[in-house]
Amino acid sequence: MTSRQTSGAPLSGPPAGLRERKKRRTREALLHAALELFDAQGYERTTVDEIVEAVDVSQRTFFRYFANKEAAAFAIQDAVDARFLLELRQRPMSEAPFEALRRAALNTWRGVADAAEDDVTAELRLRTYRMIESTPALVAAHMRRGVDLERRTTLLIAEREGLDPETDPRPGVAVAAFAGVMRLTGRLWGRRQDANVTSLHEMTELHLGLLHTTLLGPWRS
Repeated sequence: MTSRQTSGAPLSGPPAGLRERKKRRTREALLHAALELFDAQGYERTTVDEIVEAVDVSQRTFFRYFANKEAAAFAIQDAVDARFLLELRQRPMSEAPFEALRRAALNTWRGVADAAEDDVTAELRLRTYRMIESTPALVAAHMRRGVDLERRTTLLIAEREGLDPETDPRPGVAVAAFAGVMRLTGRLWGRRQDANVTSLHEMTELHLGLLHTTLLGPWRS
């Protein structure tokens, strides 16, 4: 039995690892350019053409990585939210619901340096947060995204506890309290002069601790 010879013309293109690194660098460059332009001249006055011109790529390349300008504006927040949900899924089942939420949030800030978007400096992250808070169109989108994150978080907590959130309000109550504290923390953090990931972690731990004694108790007897 003879084997077919497959050694013919060499495969074209760079190795997969190199291609992925190039894609990541391109995405990061587009994200940086978008956030800097949004901050400098306003979100609504910035066009996709200006973003791609700053990076010297085509519009087609931009839309390969971001569905639209809004997706670029919220790229960092989306990465943080995804990390939080992952952390929450990995919390031990022995933890009470609010404790799982608290530890997932703190681990998210502790590990945010591992996220791809963390190349964005703390200063630019802060300026982006303030830009979102001062842009009516983005405030509405931010609220919409927050509601969706609360819904997904509620479903995760309900699943952990074996509850139906449609008939048992406790998952929604816990997540509503948690989300309210997180929103307050974000607003207060955005006003600080020393706004960085470390101070955000410290503020999150402090503010969630105020609810800790009331909501930490286990639900199951």
